[in-house]
Amino acid sequence: MIVVTGAAGFIGSCMVGKLNREGYNDLVVVDDFSRADKAPNLAGKTFTHMVERAQFVDWLDANEERVQFIIHLGARTDTTESDEAIFDALNLNYSKAIWQRCIRYGLPLIYASSAATYGLGEHGYDDNHEVVSKLTPLNAYGRSKNDFDTWALSQEEQPYFWAGFKFFNVYGPNEYHKGRMASVIFHASRQIRATHAMKLFASHRDDYKDGEQQRDFVYIKDVVEVLLHFMESRKQSGLYNLGTGEARTFYDLADNTFKALGQDTDISFIPTPEDIRDKYQYFTEANMQKLREAGYDKPFHSLEAGIEDYVKNYLISETYY
Repeated sequence: MIVVTGAAGFIGSCMVGKLNREGYNDLVVVDDFSRADKAPNLAGKTFTHMVERAQFVDWLDANEERVQFIIHLGARTDTTESDEAIFDALNLNYSKAIWQRCIRYGLPLIYASSAATYGLGEHGYDDNHEVVSKLTPLNAYGRSKNDFDTWALSQEEQPYFWAGFKFFNVYGPNEYHKGRMASVIFHASRQIRATHAMKLFASHRDDYKDGEQQRDFVYIKDVVEVLLHFMESRKQSGLYNLGTGEARTFYDLADNTFKALGQDTDISFIPTPEDIRDKYQYFTEANMQKLREAGYDKPFHSLEAGIEDYVKNYLISETYY
């Protein structure tokens, strides 16, 4: 059995879908299943067991002999949440408990870190282990992810194979439930279809023009392809960036969403909300050398190709992956 935590969420449910497509059906899906708006993410997918997040550690203790791999994608991902205790419980201590059991039971582990760990990028976007303790994330979510990365690297005992992936700006199907935290492409598509126009956040820095803030946007189909590769190869443990290696502007993102919808581009700008203004990353770009050197050689979707597939094949019809 393969365990996927956060299985009803965006990346987790796409990972379950990818595993099914590759013939892996003996899956254990773990999540807080109380949210009805996440249920469609798992509809039609094949798995053996559903385990509530709060019960999973005990379930693993009782069933560890049946488990072959853990893909730990469950986390509190709200970057506007400020309660450190929530992140300590769900992102740090819960992950520690899973890590420790992977050691105890001889299980390989993949887990989700985040590019939010890089903060303003003052130390660059290199996934070498030496820089982790120097990073200064901009919010409690990013701190919780970096705290776990730091803790994991400091452990003398580690799972025989483990890989933590620093997800950059992931977009794609199955994020319908995420509300404000959904990708800009998701919000752009809805806004353009409703108003035939798009409002982007204005720049509040002199060195960036409006709309020229840049992020490394990575399509979910590429993300799950990478995770599958590492699950099957189980070589070279460590932290890895998971982006495309190419930063693109939010203007590019919006413009390509208009094109995918067959509409003329009409972009204007509004102030960035004050509650995120001081914690807003103006540039991210993954250094992908380490991932490539570890043997992953497949190309990533360009922003144009990813948006076209997402909009035309999923968003317009509200289809799930």
